[in-house]
Amino acid sequence: MNRVFLAESRRAVGALSLLACVTALSAACTSNGASGPVPTAVGGSGPSAGAGGGGATNSASATDTSAAGSGGSGGIGGSGGSGDTSSPAASAHAAGSNTCLVRYLNGATGLSQGAMGTTYVNIVFKNLNNEPCTLYGYPGVSFGAGTPVNQVGQPAGRDHSVASKVITLQPGGYAYATLRITDALNYPTASCSPTPTTYLLVYPPNTSNLLYVPYNTNACSADVVTMTIQAVQAGNGGG
Repeated sequence: MNRVFLAESRRAVGALSLLACVTALSAACTSNGASGPVPTAVGGSGPSAGAGGGGATNSASATDTSAAGSGGSGGIGGSGGSGDTSSPAASAHAAGSNTCLVRYLNGATGLSQGAMGTTYVNIVFKNLNNEPCTLYGYPGVSFGAGTPVNQVGQPAGRDHSVASKVITLQPGGYAYATLRITDALNYPTASCSPTPTTYLLVYPPNTSNLLYVPYNTNACSADVVTMTIQAVQAGNGGG
């Protein structure tokens, strides 16, 4: 009888220990899963030229997952940053370049300046890898807010005032693209539906994974394009 009771007691203790481990593991997974934005937003830079207002700044976190994607369609509402595929430079880049992967890029806002309801802010990319990589063309940029983070309003249109060039980022090197934002308060409330936002959702050119760049502002959540983005350039833009 004592042996049976002892065996049953040992089994009960083992079951409780297993339950405690499962509970602890579940809590750890929940904590890790809630620690950052979820990449549910979309928005490649489109070809249209929108108007371009303001916000604040700081450094960003990168999410990643895999090798660079195809870059999406590049149209309004597309899913990735896109290069200009019509030029010989673009063809050469697509054929043989080492496109910077999102998991090896840091994204941040750099130099910011503006007046009369319009803000120009540089989105700065830093190569965190120990090998050179290249960027070519236009990032995809949208506003984002919420948990998980979702896109707010329309993605940025393209500003063609800067020609697309293949930009090589050495290890620790920088590239940037200038984003023009028109203040949501410049638009009638009925057509804009201004909404507080906390991120810029940035697809580096020719990638399909996001960088979440903290940026607090009010964005039009309606069907109004309030941003334009230039092609990437070499350097950090003076930030």
